[in-house]
Amino acid sequence: MKARSRHPDPRRPRRRQALRTRHTALALAVTGAVALTGTLALTGSLAPPGGALFAGGARHGSRGTPAPGASAGPAPSPGAPGIGDPLMPLAGNGGYTVRRYTLDFDWRAPRTPFEAGATISATATQALSRFDLDFAGNTLHHVTVDGTRATAARRADELVVTPAEPIPRGSTFTVRVTYTADPARSRHRDDAIQDYGWVPTPDGTLLCAQPDGARMIFPANDHPSLRAPVTFRITTPAGLTAVANGRLVGTVRRPDGRVRWTYDSEQPVAAQLVQMAIGRFTFVDSSGPHGLPVRDVVPDALVTDTAAHRSLTGEHLAWLERRLGPYPFRRYGVLVGDTDLPVALETQSLSVVPKDDLLGDRVDAERNLVHELTHHWTGDSVAIRRWSDLWLSEGHARFYERLYSEEHGGVSLESAMRAAYEQHDQWRQDDGAPAEPTEATLFKVMRYDGSALVLFALREKVGTETFDRIERAWVTEYRGRAAGTRDFIALASRIAGEDLRPFLTPWLYGAHTPPMPGHPDWQVDPVED
Repeated sequence: MKARSRHPDPRRPRRRQALRTRHTALALAVTGAVALTGTLALTGSLAPPGGALFAGGARHGSRGTPAPGASAGPAPSPGAPGIGDPLMPLAGNGGYTVRRYTLDFDWRAPRTPFEAGATISATATQALSRFDLDFAGNTLHHVTVDGTRATAARRADELVVTPAEPIPRGSTFTVRVTYTADPARSRHRDDAIQDYGWVPTPDGTLLCAQPDGARMIFPANDHPSLRAPVTFRITTPAGLTAVANGRLVGTVRRPDGRVRWTYDSEQPVAAQLVQMAIGRFTFVDSSGPHGLPVRDVVPDALVTDTAAHRSLTGEHLAWLERRLGPYPFRRYGVLVGDTDLPVALETQSLSVVPKDDLLGDRVDAERNLVHELTHHWTGDSVAIRRWSDLWLSEGHARFYERLYSEEHGGVSLESAMRAAYEQHDQWRQDDGAPAEPTEATLFKVMRYDGSALVLFALREKVGTETFDRIERAWVTEYRGRAAGTRDFIALASRIAGEDLRPFLTPWLYGAHTPPMPGHPDWQVDPVED
């Protein structure tokens, strides 16, 4: 996610953040990467993958279909209502792995509630007496498990589902939730994200689900470390277009003139990175390196005016591939947001970039475009294990955005990092150290330039050649998996041939900004209360 207005440029006056209480270091997540299909079980410990990535829904039956190796085991018990993330304890759910979401949306008109449904194919990682889904949607209609009516209770953002019979450990099962969706529904954060969830546009909608807004759109296992493929079936009035992550499978025109659009995400996607947009759109097709399909989705009236900056995507892809290796997904594109959305967003395979970002200065436009594209390596492909690892996602995106900009007419990376260094103690007090956010300060400036500064310091410490090898190894070894701060430190130490914990720990967790290697003249500004 790239905020447009909250992050400093050394050409402009610096703005101090509001004073916030210093917070203590959060415990790091367990080590070892979460496999793409994996989930977190009842206690938050890692559970083995359940089911094939792109398998279809379970066959209907009152007890679910036993998977190979299923056994009776312990007595059924409730799945955990969250995976235990210290910042968002109820994010995600325990006791099962989602194998696929199938989402049905019967869109009617902007800001008008409509009927929706979600079919969730899952595998039980424990014997389940009941389980939770993260869900904050509107009117709930029915919930079934393997075709049989289940008991469902709403508890804040949790939908607690009790099936008619317990689900054995290792069994596949299918949950169907029907509800009314409200495309005017959103929430607010006092950081870069501001309003999120459903984002109305003049003739439709788009989604900004980061960080925990997916539950307003569909029932989900809503944590960035948990991913599953998604099938979208979106019905629109004639004259409107629907778009979503991945590949357009087909369209069907109904006798009443309405059109159903079916999309397949192709690869597993985290709930916060799901995109669905409806409007009067033009598809603009091109290709990137190695023939990669690129499809921009542009409001009809903005096609010409945004063309110049959108046409740079092929260049951006090639530039990033030279540094980070092959683009990790099957297609890419930019969704131009006809909205006052204050941020751009790395929704998987289809980044959202607000129209104003594409109608102005080329340097600023490219910073946004490169930032969101970089996330497809770091944040989308290599997912964060816990929310406190967000610095790895936003810091990398900011670092490469700044590096690209330096080479294409923008402020030099060193100048930007020196400005960040001067303010770093203030940010540590206001927003927490880079790997030590609170839930409220997740998307504050420290996770952007403040975290890019950690990567810059690492490069100064180990040298450019070693740093580049660390970066490529990071996105290669953890491709398609979730990883955290400990994983990054361990990998960097291995590639560098030295233990980097004593160097990186104060940068990531310390109360004060360490000296910058190679720049003894750099000074940190005094903290202002």
